[in-house]
Amino acid sequence: MEGLDADDRMHEVVLVTGPAGAGRTTAIHALEDLGFEAVVNLPLVLLPRLFDGPPVGPLAIGADPCTRGFSVGALTRFLDGLAKGGRYAATLLYVDCAPRVLVRRYNETRRRHPSSPDTQPFIGIEREIATLAPLRARADVLIDTTAMTPHDLKAEIARHFAREEGQGELAVTLQSFSYKRGTPLGADMVMDLRFLRNPHWDTALRPLDGRVPEVAAFIAEDPLWAPFVARLEDLMRFLLPAYRAEGKAYFTLAIGCTGGRHRSVAAVEALAKTLARDGWRVSIRHRDLVESFGAAPEARPEVGAK
Repeated sequence: MEGLDADDRMHEVVLVTGPAGAGRTTAIHALEDLGFEAVVNLPLVLLPRLFDGPPVGPLAIGADPCTRGFSVGALTRFLDGLAKGGRYAATLLYVDCAPRVLVRRYNETRRRHPSSPDTQPFIGIEREIATLAPLRARADVLIDTTAMTPHDLKAEIARHFAREEGQGELAVTLQSFSYKRGTPLGADMVMDLRFLRNPHWDTALRPLDGRVPEVAAFIAEDPLWAPFVARLEDLMRFLLPAYRAEGKAYFTLAIGCTGGRHRSVAAVEALAKTLARDGWRVSIRHRDLVESFGAAPEARPEVGAK
C-alpha cells in the first residue's frame, strides 16, 4: 500500500470487516476523513456494479455477516476479481477485538447483538468470529481494538491509509459571522467580539470590511484588542494539539460581531495568519459578507499546512 501515486489513490479500495462492536463504523468514518467515499452494507450481489464503469475511488466498503447476501466466498471472489482486473489496489481491513471485551461492550450499552437479537450477545459474537475467521486470516491490515479507544483506532487508520502530506492532521476552520443571522451551525467554539469598538459608526469605514487595512487598524486601536488576541492565540495553541491528540479531524472556531463584516472578519484574518505560521492547516470563511456586499461569501481553503 505504501508509495501509491495520485492515480493509484483514486483507484484504491478498502474492504472493512470484522465482528460487530470491534469498531468497523469508527474505522469507516476515519477513512472518510482521509478522503474515502463510504459504501456500507450494500447487498453483495450489487457490489460488482460499483465497478462496471470507469474506475472510481478511493472507496471504503463496509461488509459484515448481517449484510444481505453475505458470504466469505462471495467477498473472497470479489477481492480476487478486483486484483485480477488490474485497475484497483484492494486492501482487506479487518477490525478485531477480544471476545471478552466485545461481550463487555454489549453489556455496557445493553444493545442487542445483530447476530443473536433474541438471545445473549456472546452467542452472536461467537457466531460472527467463526464466520469471519477465513477473512481474518487473509486480512492485509488487521487492527485489534481490544485495548484501544476510538481515538486510538482513528490514529491507527491514519497511520495505515493517510497518503498525502497533512492527511490525518487536524483541519482548522475560522469563520466570521453576524449575530443578526444567528450563530453558525456546526461550530465547535464561538467567540463574541461585540465588546470591541465598532467601525460601523465611522462613516468612512462603514462600507469596508475587516480585510481592509484601515478597518483592521481602527479595531487594533481598541485597548482591549491586543490582550484579547494574545489570549485567543494562547487558547488555540493549548487546545488544538489536544484536539489533534484525541483524534479530532476538524475544528471550527466561529467569531461573531453585530454585522459580521468588521471586527469578526479582522479577527479571523489575524488569527489565521498566526495559526498558519504555527503550521496548522487553516481554512477561512466569511459567512455574512454576502449579505452586506452582494458577493459570494469568501471561503479560502488553506493558508497553512502542518
